[in-house]
Amino acid sequence: MTQTPEGARPLRILIAKPGLDGHDRGAKVIARALRDAGMEVIYTGLRQTPEMIAAAALQEDVDAVGLSILSGAHNTLLPRVVELLRQNGMGDVPVFAGGIIPDEDVPGLKAAGIAAVFGPGTPLSEIVQFIREHTPPRHPIIHHDS
Repeated sequence: MTQTPEGARPLRILIAKPGLDGHDRGAKVIARALRDAGMEVIYTGLRQTPEMIAAAALQEDVDAVGLSILSGAHNTLLPRVVELLRQNGMGDVPVFAGGIIPDEDVPGLKAAGIAAVFGPGTPLSEIVQFIREHTPPRHPIIHHDS
């Protein structure tokens, strides 16, 4: 099922919907694809503030955060999530985004710490591959000999 190295736990990925979006089909499709790829997915649901997302990432000790946004508030909300993660000692956690984000906004988001932006129609396999290549597990499972 999982393709993690022996002794490592599956990657834990938080999927969140910042802002006032009321549509979460895309986020749920991504969550299912990541689960099918052997990752553990925590989905926070709709209408999450950056503070709620950062708190969930910290509490769940995730390896990466995926943000799905359609509302047009990406230039404000996404960098705020990155900032809060950094303030909470999770600056090494990659944050990726998807949804309706104009191409001209992508360089600014990347400069603010967003690792990747995936637009509508991006193959799910491309997103899975990106996560696997850019997300080392933060805490591998340690086996204790009895």
